[in-house]
Amino acid sequence: MTNRKILVTSALPYANGDIHLGHLMEAIQTDIWVRFQRLRDHDCVYVCADDAHGTAIMLSAEARQISAETLIDETQKRHKADYDGFSISFDNFHSTHSDENKLLSEKIYIALEKKGHIIKRDIKQLFDSEKNLFLADRYVVGTCPKCHAENQYGDNCEVCGSTYDPADLINARSTISGAEPKLKNSEHFFFDLPQFKSMLQQWTRSGTLQEAVANKLSEWLDHDLKQWDISRDAPYFGFEIPNAPDKYFYVWLDAPIGYMASFKNFCSKQEYQFDEYWDQEKSGGTELYHFIGKDIVNFHTLFWPAMLHSTGYRMPTAVFAHGFLTVDGTKMSKSRGTFVKARDYLEHLDPEYLRYYLGAKLSSGIDDLDLNFEDFVFRVNSDLVGKIANIASRCAGFVTKNFDGFLSGQLDNPALISELQSASHEIADFYEQREFNKAIRRIMSLADKVNQYINDKQPWVLAKNDPKSQNLHNVLTTSVNAFRILIIYLKPVVPVLAEKVETFLSVRPLSWNDIDDVLLNKKINIFKPLILRMEMKSIETLILQTKTSEDVMKDTIGDSITSNEEPKNKLEAEEIDLKHFQKMDLRVAEIIDAKHVSGADKLLELKLSLGIDEHGEVLTRTVFSGIKSAYQPETLIGRLTVIIANLKPRKMKFGVSEGMVLAAGPGDKEIWLLQPDSGAKAGMRIT
Repeated sequence: MTNRKILVTSALPYANGDIHLGHLMEAIQTDIWVRFQRLRDHDCVYVCADDAHGTAIMLSAEARQISAETLIDETQKRHKADYDGFSISFDNFHSTHSDENKLLSEKIYIALEKKGHIIKRDIKQLFDSEKNLFLADRYVVGTCPKCHAENQYGDNCEVCGSTYDPADLINARSTISGAEPKLKNSEHFFFDLPQFKSMLQQWTRSGTLQEAVANKLSEWLDHDLKQWDISRDAPYFGFEIPNAPDKYFYVWLDAPIGYMASFKNFCSKQEYQFDEYWDQEKSGGTELYHFIGKDIVNFHTLFWPAMLHSTGYRMPTAVFAHGFLTVDGTKMSKSRGTFVKARDYLEHLDPEYLRYYLGAKLSSGIDDLDLNFEDFVFRVNSDLVGKIANIASRCAGFVTKNFDGFLSGQLDNPALISELQSASHEIADFYEQREFNKAIRRIMSLADKVNQYINDKQPWVLAKNDPKSQNLHNVLTTSVNAFRILIIYLKPVVPVLAEKVETFLSVRPLSWNDIDDVLLNKKINIFKPLILRMEMKSIETLILQTKTSEDVMKDTIGDSITSNEEPKNKLEAEEIDLKHFQKMDLRVAEIIDAKHVSGADKLLELKLSLGIDEHGEVLTRTVFSGIKSAYQPETLIGRLTVIIANLKPRKMKFGVSEGMVLAAGPGDKEIWLLQPDSGAKAGMRIT
């Protein structure tokens, strides 16, 4: 078997939020493939980094009143700790805000410019004069110019489905400041992607991509490609474009270059040559693979390879896209408790459970994968505990007790061991092709045969009849050897479990080549439990921690807050303890729109901004509030207030209310919205 030199990357998590189950699915898929390559003694390097640039980072840091550098440094440490918790075996986890990435981004840009692949021209954009900031589409809301639906974002209408230019919005407003944006000219720099259409048509059909991805790309390539805007105006957190003051690289230009930068940083610490993996002429003996989600295919299979091709760098050997992760059949949801963060999971469940379950369901396709909690518990307990760990637990004690911990010098059933060994080529091919679900099914079918062998031989009966018999010793040795082979097959998926088995067997780290060997006349250690049964109550506790139900909120804040009646004596309202109060997520919110509710005597409909999320999207909530008697809608726009952000949405006859704004007063004209002090920003948490 020829030793391969492989470089692998997975998509860069954005440095403005926590690692969640969606990130973990991709990281686990990549890590299983990487660990399999290493198990086969290939030289496989796995690098990643935080995607640390963009307007969203800048605004988030500003809202927290810290520097962007502090924000991304803190986030990187959390991300790395979360990935470590799930045994993601990065050789290097870097940041796009690095010296290596800056130098490479500038070098690539200058090369593109010299080749004539950078075009400069003026464009008109909406500009927020209060924030002194050009606004991306997601930072503009207004009335749809087609159907006149209100509170629509700057690129498309969620009501009628129309697409339009943000300048076409009626009564457009900045979601950042609430100001009315104005059109303003600015010179922007474009990567001339259409020049690469012919090359991309050939490359995307070269076997580099999954067929479904190649088919989707052909739909785009059959039409005229557009030039790609790669610049942004100051203020912007990122790298300034050479010889272009106040112009910055758009985050998606330097993000994929972050793969190169992370590897370059790795090379500075290890004996690896950067050009051997990235130079177009010197990289013939190496392989490069990207694992990504299907939502970012265009960046990795159009812009990225065209940039590499233009500037003399090698293009990927393959780009592997995957689908989205759903939980219990639906999109991950905070209100249902299924938007699970990595660190919350680690508080309640063994990470090997998730690695195994996802491994048992992942394939080479781009279909979405569902994490069904009931199936999760059943599959882990049935397979890992019932079929795999059970083999060792049924036999190991007899080896220690009856034979001083030594295996026999011969097998009872060499044919069974031979059958397990002969499956190695088939299982290896499944792993190589990323058909992990097929690999797991084959491994478990072999585990069934081993368990049936143990059931037939009944070593507990043999031990009772003749504790020191050679027959018993040979049966136990056969079972332990079968168990060892199964663990080698599973090692890419459950590495921590494999380490425990290596300790139990008193052997060096197992490799794929060890499959053809057998352990005879070998002393093994005392067996210790390898993995515990998974309990549904642990899942329930995790969900409860993640979500906030209406019942919990009522318990937290008292019935009076949802009632039209006040307690007869306000000081006699039922007491709550601190842990109940701490369940409330109180946030500063900006009222970006307010209007009367037709048919409602007391309600105003408020559109609230809670700042920017980790993906750079504006977080908005619609809340129906009984403050109509005290406020005219137009007087509220642009005002800051306080919202209970984790209150379960409530369906009303007028629509869905997604939270509750806080107010005080006896009623009628005497109602006062809570208003934070000056300096507060939308999205700040109140502590």
